Amino acid sequence: MCLVLIGWRAHPDYRLILAANRDEFYARPTESMRWWPEVPGLLAGRDLGAKNKAAGDPPGTWLGLRREDKGRNRFATVTNVRAPKDERGDARSRGALLMDFLRGASDRNPGIDFPGPEKYVLDVAAAPDDYNGYNLVVSDLESLWWHSNRSATPPRELAPGFHGLSNGTFVGSAGVNPGNPDLTAPQPIWPKVRTGLTELRAVVESDPGAVERYFALLADRTKAPDAELPSTGVPKLMERRLSSRFIADAAHGTRVSTVLLVREDGSFEMAERSFGRFGRRKDTVSFDGTMDLPA
Repeated sequence: MCLVLIGWRAHPDYRLILAANRDEFYARPTESMRWWPEVPGLLAGRDLGAKNKAAGDPPGTWLGLRREDKGRNRFATVTNVRAPKDERGDARSRGALLMDFLRGASDRNPGIDFPGPEKYVLDVAAAPDDYNGYNLVVSDLESLWWHSNRSATPPRELAPGFHGLSNGTFVGSAGVNPGNPDLTAPQPIWPKVRTGLTELRAVVESDPGAVERYFALLADRTKAPDAELPSTGVPKLMERRLSSRFIADAAHGTRVSTVLLVREDGSFEMAERSFGRFGRRKDTVSFDGTMDLPA
């Protein structure tokens, strides 16, 4: 993913609200969101272009929700950290980072209990060079954790409120109190994260179940002023092109927008809208169901 906007326990009726865009080259082979036959209970898109996967591993993904019996639910998403000079061709796929959490250690090592989100991010933080730069968000729907292997900030639990991340090495956050809407972050918040979180909060507070309103905020193509552009090692013209929430170009752009709503009663809805070159809208798929949520 390249833009992830989260409302975590930010509404009395909703445990998790997420709106996210995945930006990728259009030529990279991908399958739309679906239930995975190889991983029972997993709902996710399928990345068929990942390299350096272990033999026999299923495809990778960029965002997934898995439901299991006994309340063992799992959610995960990832963004890359934009630093082209630091990219290594021999690094493990970031999609595998998600799949290890979504599949669970017990799937690969029978008899070993599946680690919760805190233990998982602490484990991967101990080997920061296994992957190119990433922001990882994982949850068991009881707690929500973030980690970046290119940040000096250690893994941390995200508090109830609103959180946004893109391709930097940090999270922008705001609490749930409407009287204190200010965003905080260790670095200047990227414009599309700042404005995206402002709009996300407005939807959550007024009409939290409005899936189309979340898609609409993800579709914004407004580019940031040059003075507010981050510096990530790419030319300014490209930095400007990548600064909008929705990116539309000939070779690279927003491939999918995803909306996930998990209610406190355990019901959920997950919708994905896909796009082609220059932002041409293609298909929309939607799934719903129920899961056991921890209190």
